[in-house]
Amino acid sequence: MNITFDYDDAPTLLDFAQSDARIRGIRGPLGSGKSSACTIEIAQRGMAMPRMQDGVRRSRYAVIRNTFTELRDTTIRTVHQWMPPQYFGKFVESKHSYMIKGLAPATEIEVLYLALDRPEDISKLLSLELTGAWINEAREVPWAIVEALQGRIGRFPPVSNSGPYWHGIWMDTNPPDSDSAWYRFFEKQAWLPSFQQAQREGKMGPSMRPEEYAAQFVQPSGASDEAENLRNLKQGYYNELAIGKAKEWVKIYIEGDYGFIAEGKLVYPEYSDRIHCQAVDPVAGSPIIRSYDWGLTPACALSQMLPDGRWLVFDEIVSENMSADEFIQNVNEHCNKAFNGQVTFEDYGDPAGSQRAQTDKRTCFDIAEAQGIKIEPSIQDPKLRQEAVRKTLRTLVNGEPQFILHPRCQVLRKGFLGGYKRRRLQVPGVERYSEQPDKTIHSHVHDALQYGMVQYFAPALTNAPREDDYPDFGSGYDYAAEASRSEYTGY
Repeated sequence: MNITFDYDDAPTLLDFAQSDARIRGIRGPLGSGKSSACTIEIAQRGMAMPRMQDGVRRSRYAVIRNTFTELRDTTIRTVHQWMPPQYFGKFVESKHSYMIKGLAPATEIEVLYLALDRPEDISKLLSLELTGAWINEAREVPWAIVEALQGRIGRFPPVSNSGPYWHGIWMDTNPPDSDSAWYRFFEKQAWLPSFQQAQREGKMGPSMRPEEYAAQFVQPSGASDEAENLRNLKQGYYNELAIGKAKEWVKIYIEGDYGFIAEGKLVYPEYSDRIHCQAVDPVAGSPIIRSYDWGLTPACALSQMLPDGRWLVFDEIVSENMSADEFIQNVNEHCNKAFNGQVTFEDYGDPAGSQRAQTDKRTCFDIAEAQGIKIEPSIQDPKLRQEAVRKTLRTLVNGEPQFILHPRCQVLRKGFLGGYKRRRLQVPGVERYSEQPDKTIHSHVHDALQYGMVQYFAPALTNAPREDDYPDFGSGYDYAAEASRSEYTGY
């Protein structure tokens, strides 16, 4: 069985396929052929590998998606549509691995499917030796994964056994928002200063040009005359798709431009930007509560219980692929600069911080204590933690909202507005959503916030209402209407 992928009506995808940049990204509208082109990349790169000493071309690629459900229902199906296991190899479902041997003689391509909502997959990712990796729908994946992958590619096969070969990371995505890590990396080229410095210091090959390190390929709007992949779409696909959609939705999914909309089920539908987002600063005399979430992207939320009983979240510290040592150092530096030793702190964190990593005998709590921060393990129960936040969102104190979020907390704010959500499950019948929020850049700092708030509000939540039983601020209060009337348009 032969594979034929026609680039005639997709010149952007052809440019992508012909590029050898170490890190490549395709951004475009729905239906533009991005995932298929990324799948073909596995085959093309695998067949271009040099032969090892036994005469066989071998390569290994990770294929990554943010959740297992989407990996199984979308990404794996796309790969197997182009390279059906019954013709090309063996798919071991229990291991989520696919060994492809039927593309060309003496060629073996190993594909490892990984989902970021499976802890065992994250652990595996950090120890893999890979040729390359594809991140499907990259806007949903923390940029820390991209950075971690850079240390895992080019590790298989050993160069001593095969000679030099291309290795890299490629990604596809519908457009993220304009303050995303994707935007900073590809549009602002945030990596360029360190790239140039490494070249000056002789730490990189002097012949590598910036465009050979990172390249973005942007497909035309689906509403334009230059729209790609139309031959594989039904006539009028984009016109029909736009019917009844909001302007921002059309901007992102059809025009392929940067933007932000809320999708899925909000974890906190009670949040109103107009009501809860206020420029209130902490007051003297009350302790500062610092609460932490760990993992690849550690985060810290800074809060304070005001004298009148209101809960103020006034700052956040969000990292990208940072060790616990570095992160705690950042927290100390930030707080020393902001408070100059004039306040007392209470520190609470994810209880997982008391567990030792396989590569380090110290726990996150040990690391923090060595730098002068004594962190108490908080409550793990996700429902109780979320209800602690929810309680303050729906409560008034002397006519004022009990929960206050300072506008400088941009990641938390965007999470409240839609980034912190539960994914809709692709099941027939009544709408159902994932039990836990999606793991995104917004989820880590929201988890951190919960670890602090649940310490204060858990005692009052013994008989907490069900998630869908949201009391009103007052008679006739409509959360959805308040959210739609929000004067804030920065996102």
